[in-house]
Amino acid sequence: MGWWVAHAERTLTEEVPAPPAEVRDFYVDLDNLKLVHPLIVSVRELSSAQTPDGYQRTYRVVDRIPLGRWTVRVGYRARLRVPARGEVITEANRFPAVRLRGAVAFAPVAAGTAVTERVRISAPRPLAAVIIREAVTAHVAMLAGIRRHFESC
Repeated sequence: MGWWVAHAERTLTEEVPAPPAEVRDFYVDLDNLKLVHPLIVSVRELSSAQTPDGYQRTYRVVDRIPLGRWTVRVGYRARLRVPARGEVITEANRFPAVRLRGAVAFAPVAAGTAVTERVRISAPRPLAAVIIREAVTAHVAMLAGIRRHFESC
C-alpha cells in the first residue's frame, strides 16, 4: 500500500483508582468497554480460543462515527489477545483499510493502576487525519471512562 496509507503511533495513559487485576479484567471484557467507549454501539463475540499463555477473543463491533451533523454506523472485527500476565494485545480492522493495533499495560501505582495504551493507527491517506484524531479522542475518553467507572464503585 506504501504512500497510500498513513501511519501514526500514540501512547495514552490514565490512572485508575483500583488494583491492576480488577482494571485489566474490566478492560478485557468488551461488553464493559461498550459502557465507556464513546463510539461503540454494540459488541458481539464471534469466537474464543485458549492459547498457551491465556486466550484470544474475536468480536464484531459496531461504532457510531460522527460525520458533521450525521452519524454513520460502521461494523468491524476486533481481536483481543489476553495472556495470563503482561500486556493485552488489541487489533481492529475496519473498511477501508483502517487498522488499529495496540498493546495495553496495567501497572501498579500509588493511586491504583496506570493504564498505558500504545496504539498504532494506519488509514488511507485521504482519511488519515480524521481517523487518527477520532481514534485518539475516543480512546482518551474510553480510558477516562474506565477511571470514572472505578471512582464511582
